[in-house]
Amino acid sequence: MDSQIPTGDDFIFRSKLPDIYIPDHLPLHTYCFDRLSQFQHRPCLINAATGHVHTYAAVHLTARRVAAGLANIGISQGDVIMILLQNSPEFVFAFLGASYGGAISTTANPLYKPAEIAKQARAANAKVIITQSAFVDKIKGFAEERGVKILCTDSPPDGCLSFSELTEADENDIPAVKINSNDVVALPYSSGTTGIPKGVMLTHKSLVTSVAQQVDGENPNLYFKSKDVILCILPLFHIYSLNSVLLCGLRVGAAILIIQKYDMSSLLHLIQAHKATVAPFVPPIVLDLAKNPDIHRYDLSSIRIVMSGAAPLGKDLEDTLKARLPNANLGQGYGMTEAGPVLSMSLTFAKEPMAVKSGACGTVVRNAEMKIIHPQTGASLPRNQPGEICIRGSQIMKGYLNNKEATEETIDKDGWLHTGDLGFIDDDDEIFIVDRLKELIKYKGYQVAPAELEALLTSNPNIAAAAVIPMKDEAAGEIPVAFVVRSGGSKISEDEIKEYVSEQVIFYKKIRKVFLVDSIPIAPSGKILRKVLRDQLQAGAF
Repeated sequence: MDSQIPTGDDFIFRSKLPDIYIPDHLPLHTYCFDRLSQFQHRPCLINAATGHVHTYAAVHLTARRVAAGLANIGISQGDVIMILLQNSPEFVFAFLGASYGGAISTTANPLYKPAEIAKQARAANAKVIITQSAFVDKIKGFAEERGVKILCTDSPPDGCLSFSELTEADENDIPAVKINSNDVVALPYSSGTTGIPKGVMLTHKSLVTSVAQQVDGENPNLYFKSKDVILCILPLFHIYSLNSVLLCGLRVGAAILIIQKYDMSSLLHLIQAHKATVAPFVPPIVLDLAKNPDIHRYDLSSIRIVMSGAAPLGKDLEDTLKARLPNANLGQGYGMTEAGPVLSMSLTFAKEPMAVKSGACGTVVRNAEMKIIHPQTGASLPRNQPGEICIRGSQIMKGYLNNKEATEETIDKDGWLHTGDLGFIDDDDEIFIVDRLKELIKYKGYQVAPAELEALLTSNPNIAAAAVIPMKDEAAGEIPVAFVVRSGGSKISEDEIKEYVSEQVIFYKKIRKVFLVDSIPIAPSGKILRKVLRDQLQAGAF
C-alpha cells in the first residue's frame, strides 16, 4: 500500500509500519508501569555516580511516595512543580510523583542564570522548586517573593525543605485524583517557530502516544528491549531525553544508566563497565566520540544502537562513527518539543530492518500523518518537493500555556502542527531536512531564541538595534552571532557586548561573534529580515 494518500488537494504521508493500538486513555505513570509485574525485580535506574541500583518495584514505590509527599506540602492536581536538577534518580522520582498526583512538571536547566529561571518559574506559576543546594542562591529571592517552597535533593540550606520529606511519605496517602488523558503532565519551554520561549503543554495522551509510537505494537521495541542498558547522558530537562530515553526505557523495562555530567573518558569507562547497549546522543557527542584518540582502549562492542537527535548529523560524521563502532546500528530521529516530540525515526532497528539513506532522519512515526506544504501558498506537495513539514496526531501538544495567538499560529484549524522546518519526503518515505523557516538557533542541540537575545541586547542603553542569527560551526552545529547598531556617540566594543550578554544567560546562549553595523534590515512591518543577514554572512559580506 502506498504510504502517500492523496486526500482532496492534500498529499498525506503515513508510516511504513501499520498503525497500532495505543492505550492513550491511561495516565502516563500507569502506562509506563503497565508491565510492572514482569519487570519489578529488574534494574530500572542505575546511578552512575554511586553505582546504586533502583529496581522497578523501588522506583514505582518511591514515585507514589513522592506523590503523597507533594500533596502533604500543598501541591494539588493541576499545580506546577519546577524540576531544576541535573540527571539524577530524584529527577525521575519527582517527575513520576507529580504525574501520580495529577500535577505538572516544568523542567529547567539548573545552569540557567537566576533571571532565566525566575522568568520560566513565574510564567509557569510554579508552586515548588526541586533542586540541589548548589543552585538555591539562584532562586531564593524569587521563591521568597512568590511564597514558593524549595526542596533540595541533598542537604538543604536554611529555609529549604529536604526532598526526603517526599520520599519518606506514606504512599497510601496519595490524593484520590481523577486524571483525564487531556490533562497536562509536562510543561517544557520551547521557542517554537519564532519568538521567546513558551510553555509547551504536553498531556498524558501526548506522551503516551509518542512513547507508544516508538516502542509499542506488532513490531515491538523498535529501539529498546527489556534487557537493554540505556545511557541517559542527555539532560532529562530536555524533552528528547525525558521522552525517548526515560519514558521509552520505563515502558519496555530496560535499565537506565543515569549520568549526571558529560565527560568523554568517563562515558567510555561507563559504557564498558555497564555493557551499555543503547547510546542516545546528539551530534556534538558523536563528534567527540568520532575524534577521541583513546576509543580503542575501551571495549564498546556492547553498543548495538546509536541514536542521534536534536540536530542533523552529517554524512562524514556518520561514516566516521560507523567505522569506530562497527557493531552498532546508527539511526537518526527528528523531533520538536511541540510535536510531542518525535516526528520521525529510523527503522534500522525494527524486526525487519529497513536501510536508511545517509542524511535522512527516518520515516514518519506510526499513528500520525505528515504533509509537506508550500511555504507561501500552503498547497500540499507530493514527494521530492521541499516545503514546510506539518504533522498531525494525538502526540502533538495541547498548545502553548496562556498564549492562544502563538498556539493558533502553530496548530491550524485542521489540527496540523506547522514545524517551521523545510524538508521533503523521497520515494522511499525517507524524510530529509533541508532548511528552517523558523528562527531558532541550535547550539549543540540546545535551543537559542534570537528574539530573546535581541531583547537583551537592546536593553543596553549603548545599543540602538540588534539582530541575532546562526552561523555554521563544526563543533556546535550553529553558534549565535549578533549584528549591533550602537547608540549615538556610544563606543561600546564587541567584547563588552559579548560580556554584557554572557553575564545574563546560560553558556549556550552566549553571543560568539559581534558585527558592528550601521543599520539592521527590517520589513515594512518592523520585522527583522534575518534571512537577508544570513545570506550576506554566507556570501562573506562581513
